[in-house]
Amino acid sequence: MPGLDVDHISASEIFQASLHRHPIHFGPEALDRWGASHRRFEALIARPDAVYYGINTGFGDLHDVRIPAADLEALQRNLILSHACGAGEEVPPLVTDLIFRLKIRNLALGYSGVRPATVSRMAELYNAGVRPVIYQQGSLGASGDLAPLAHLALVLIGEGEAEYEGRRMPASEIHRLLGLQPLRLGAKEGLALLNGTQFSTAYGVWAVEECKALLAWADAIAALSWDVFLCQPSPLDPALHRLRRQEGQIGVAARLRGWLQGSGLSAVPRPAVQDPYAFRCTPQVHGASRDAWTYTDAIIGREIDAVTDNPTFFPEEGRIVSGGNFHAQPVALALDFLAIAMSEIGSISERRVFQLLSGKRGLPAFLVSQPGLHSGLMIAQYTAAGIVSQSKQYCTPASVDSIVSSNGQEDHVSMAANAATKLWKVVENTRTVLAIEWLCASQALGFRAPDNTSPALQKLVDQYRERVPFIHEDRILSDDFRATIRFMKDTGLPPSTDGIHQMAT
Repeated sequence: MPGLDVDHISASEIFQASLHRHPIHFGPEALDRWGASHRRFEALIARPDAVYYGINTGFGDLHDVRIPAADLEALQRNLILSHACGAGEEVPPLVTDLIFRLKIRNLALGYSGVRPATVSRMAELYNAGVRPVIYQQGSLGASGDLAPLAHLALVLIGEGEAEYEGRRMPASEIHRLLGLQPLRLGAKEGLALLNGTQFSTAYGVWAVEECKALLAWADAIAALSWDVFLCQPSPLDPALHRLRRQEGQIGVAARLRGWLQGSGLSAVPRPAVQDPYAFRCTPQVHGASRDAWTYTDAIIGREIDAVTDNPTFFPEEGRIVSGGNFHAQPVALALDFLAIAMSEIGSISERRVFQLLSGKRGLPAFLVSQPGLHSGLMIAQYTAAGIVSQSKQYCTPASVDSIVSSNGQEDHVSMAANAATKLWKVVENTRTVLAIEWLCASQALGFRAPDNTSPALQKLVDQYRERVPFIHEDRILSDDFRATIRFMKDTGLPPSTDGIHQMAT
């Protein structure tokens, strides 16, 4: 995406733009349009009878305190300084870039009353590679993500810290190196910078993209586990899934059939009439998580395009309207939902690991040639179990919680930021558990020789073996975990059954 405009942009597009740090540019027509809009805004707030929240009043419970015109610039600066109350770990670099880009986009929609010069300066700093230091804790997800966004805004006024050219330094030093003067904020600009859901939405964009890849891997990994555990083919019958009418389930069953097509193991006699749920119900479980992903993707896609500032300026109508678009409840619910869905992907994956290591169906205990002398993959299942249990704990919904703040003025909040940061942990946990299952399933395949799996899966396993060799005797498995995760990140999987067939050839 070579720039930014106000047309619809998907989570995938803005993720890629941030990942590759595509520059943000505004054309002269857009700047002229914003300039005319801002002049109307200034005329509106200059009227003697004008009283607008956060523009010429205090904030939160101080909304009834009128601020003299001479103090409006100081009001906005003080707002940023006082709200920079972030704590905890720093936001990961890619998510920080997403927050920055989303905030620029939100202001560029033209409903916040900020000057074109302010948005242009933000784009200039972004394009120069400036990455503000933002902390994970501090937002309640209503009045927007105030504390995290305050740390973003600090950099614009020459305060706080940021990374620049590989070094962390004061924002004032970055301005000096770039030959810039820190911004002096106009009316409402501090409030516009702080109001909004860009912190929680950025985590949502990251999660939607990462989970899309992980869900594709989950199907491929489950297919290999299915094959090496000699499962019955009947649970993948398309007629069965059509009767259920759940789109995610139907799609997962089709992908599993695609991955398994042409497997040499299909000719091996089946040892059981029915298989454990962790195999037999993979389409139902993975499919439900895919449906949850689809819902979350839609919510995050709408939030990317949303105006979540307050008050909102309608330039064509000459109105300033105070409301609650900063309340992140839609995002909070969606992120909680996705965390639960991805935790379940990890949960059923761990159960397949357990079955593969159990010494059943002709496979050696713990998938090692000499169990007893060697422990093989025994403790890999312990690791997966501990991770899955932690993810379950993270799945307590943040969105059902609320704590009264601002002396009772802000009496119901979304806690979307907490939903966002714990979703990050669930996604990373699920990635690790899936890597452990792939390690186990690939190891199990070695004990099925001379029979091979399907051409598509065999090709994937062969590529994997170039990085992680078969386990003949005990070794440090955490190294294999990291190598497997790296392999998964580096290897893109086809998004459709047709793509799987093409991969096989």
